[in-house]
Amino acid sequence: MSLRRGVIAIVTAAMLALSSHAGPGTAQGPGPRTDQAPESFAGQIAALSEPGGYFDTDNLISNERSYLQVIPDLQRAGVRGGAYIGVGPDQNFSYIAHIRPAIAFIVDIRRDNLLLHLLFKAIFAEARTRVEYLALLLGRPVPRPLDGWREAGIHRLVEYMDRVPVERQSVDPLRLRLAGLVTRFGVALSADDLATIDRFHRRFIEAGLGLRFQSTGRPPQSHYPTYRELLLETDASGEPRSFLATEESFQFVKSLHARDRIVPVVGDLGGPKALAAVGRLLTERGERLSAFYTSNVEFYLERGGSYGRFVNNLSSIPRTPRAVVIRSVFGRFGGGSESMIQPVEEVVGR
Repeated sequence: MSLRRGVIAIVTAAMLALSSHAGPGTAQGPGPRTDQAPESFAGQIAALSEPGGYFDTDNLISNERSYLQVIPDLQRAGVRGGAYIGVGPDQNFSYIAHIRPAIAFIVDIRRDNLLLHLLFKAIFAEARTRVEYLALLLGRPVPRPLDGWREAGIHRLVEYMDRVPVERQSVDPLRLRLAGLVTRFGVALSADDLATIDRFHRRFIEAGLGLRFQSTGRPPQSHYPTYRELLLETDASGEPRSFLATEESFQFVKSLHARDRIVPVVGDLGGPKALAAVGRLLTERGERLSAFYTSNVEFYLERGGSYGRFVNNLSSIPRTPRAVVIRSVFGRFGGGSESMIQPVEEVVGR
């Protein structure tokens, strides 16, 4: 079967699963559905999201080699529990694994980021352990027995994924299985959405741990880390801190996903709806923000003239006295990133 025919078959089967699960008419487009309970996973996404915008990156993985350097700072600052808000792909899971929030929202202007997180959620649902998660994400055979991998270090997982080839005969059944899981989350998805999710998964499978962050129309920059390097990255004290570094970290993130407590939202940090709606929801739930990971989005907000609206949005979100913004700054070290934290009170007070 050709690649194109294979994709069409995957999407068609998933759309049939969607229509049988959600009723007629739900697969006509990505707009909000009217039959979703507001408190459901899909209902929260529909209620909190605003129209998406364009950003010229695929952003399947981070380009921030420094993202784990701030973990000791977060520990010293007593940033723990509460609610977490972040942007971008799976580096959020590493912050979540260490902060241990009760609920997390991934708010990103790109609808593609929502679709990517639906793929991640499906793989979390399918995987029992972190080595299985990584194998399913990369299309590699799951090692047996799984129990022997629970105490393995992250270097052993990476070595295995680098050593074994893609399990070609299992890739199409895996993609179909994950597409079925995605449709059961209840989010209104078009055929194009499902094809995009499948394309993202194929990128992980084809590139493996060598995958890099990429901007539209430009080759990956030499200082951008590979997925391998991101997984092996350490904090400032030299400790591996990725959410896949320990089974305990992985299982905590998996447990939040299982309870629909990691909610991807389409929204502009300086926009009129998404952050304000998240703030109202946290107030209703009696939760307070503990950490807000902005990556380098503040730079773009400043450049676009909407930074003040972001600060207003941030100030309206209930927060703990120790709440912090986690940000990345680029260009200081040969084009690489530097990560740092700042108290939210300082951000909204300046």
